[in-house]
Amino acid sequence: MAHARLRIPILSTITTTAVKFSKTSFHVYGRHICHCSSPVSVSQQQQQRQPQIRSPQLVALEYADLSIPHIVCEELGALRVRQHVNPLSSTLSIPVEVPDWNDVFEDPKLPLVMDIGSGSGRFLMWLAKRNSGSKNYMGLEIRKKLVTRAETWAKELDLSNIHFVFANATISFKQLISTYPGPLMLVSILCPDPHFKKRHHKRRIVQQPLVEAITDGLMPGGQVFIQSDVLEVACDMRKYFDAESAKLVFDSDFDCDNEGWLLSNPMGIRTEREIHAEYEGGKIYRRIYRKLS
Repeated sequence: MAHARLRIPILSTITTTAVKFSKTSFHVYGRHICHCSSPVSVSQQQQQRQPQIRSPQLVALEYADLSIPHIVCEELGALRVRQHVNPLSSTLSIPVEVPDWNDVFEDPKLPLVMDIGSGSGRFLMWLAKRNSGSKNYMGLEIRKKLVTRAETWAKELDLSNIHFVFANATISFKQLISTYPGPLMLVSILCPDPHFKKRHHKRRIVQQPLVEAITDGLMPGGQVFIQSDVLEVACDMRKYFDAESAKLVFDSDFDCDNEGWLLSNPMGIRTEREIHAEYEGGKIYRRIYRKLS
């Protein structure tokens, strides 16, 4: 995998005209007039007039070249999706049916990249578009509406090297990987649901059985990429993967800080959660592991 560096879209600077105000001034907002009895500096006025870039706009900019159609199809409706889903529920405890790999991929023997908790799917689609003919991509997601929409988008983009599955990775990962005709080269778990309450920690996706299944399923030299904007969750994931030191090692090809977290995202594109978190001033904690030969 090429170690591409993070590309942050350059936002054009919007200039405003400086206007001096007297001690008593009026501001007109649409049809409403606001009387201000205190002086307002030019710099403050510029800040007030400067359009604020929102994180959804940053997401749209970063994924602009996907040209994903922002239409609501009848099948999906308004697509209001629950942010938190209980992976231990009975409906998510049934292993998913293994697909016919020849139906979902043009070449099912290509190396596979799997994203556990693929969300909207934009992250994987961006990668799939750039690696058509050399890698296959699969997203596992437990929110069915997101999977349906991602599959719709993938068809609109005419991507033949990507597939999304409505599945609980804890239950279905091993079964899916054991039947895939090609090698598993990378597994990513990016900003998973933190399940903050202690009694809900058992719902976190990174648990020992899944970590063992990932480690066993990876090809020699294959990689695991984990990240979270919640330090506690990042440390929890790190603990589980560090415990596989007989088979997995931290990939030293990447620069990291004194605490062992990667300094930047090596994938060339940020996830939507990553964009939102950094917009709010948060830090992203990342690790990459490599399977020993």
